Amino acid sequence: MKKVVGALTILSVMSAIIFFGAYNILKSKELLAATITSVTTSYHFLMRLGVGFLFDKIMKNRADYTKSWYQCRSWEKNLYKRLRVKHWKNIIPTYDNSLFDYKKHSWHDIVQASCQAELVHEVIVLLSFVPVIFSEWFGSAVVFIITSVLAALFDMSFVIIQRYNRPRIIKLIGR
Repeated sequence: MKKVVGALTILSVMSAIIFFGAYNILKSKELLAATITSVTTSYHFLMRLGVGFLFDKIMKNRADYTKSWYQCRSWEKNLYKRLRVKHWKNIIPTYDNSLFDYKKHSWHDIVQASCQAELVHEVIVLLSFVPVIFSEWFGSAVVFIITSVLAALFDMSFVIIQRYNRPRIIKLIGR
């Protein structure tokens, strides 16, 4: 998945540069829309990679999973049941599968990586709404809001998966 995300990031940045250049020459509404779309897409890819990189450098997959932030709340189990997380969690792609490979890492290491992954995706959810600020200059607030909400929901799925799996991993550690 790392290679796919890297390639899509490069592709989105290149398309943003090309559309921006073409828009500056031709000044068409269609090219402005393509520029805004490709720049916003580039932002989302670059922001995700940047947040993940910063957390890796700062936390190094070492989080105290006993802290209250990482503990499942009483209402979460019912929510995950209603969302049917068990049925879709394995089809969602993982950026780096090796971090969660129990053959390479201890369950203790995996639960710490899970906490870091949760934090990464929570920060990304918040930063997904930054493009909405630009709607003031470019208009189309609805488009910026919709794309930001969709991006945030996408990353919330990763937060949910981490929080869904963590109690099971902690149970394995206790054995």
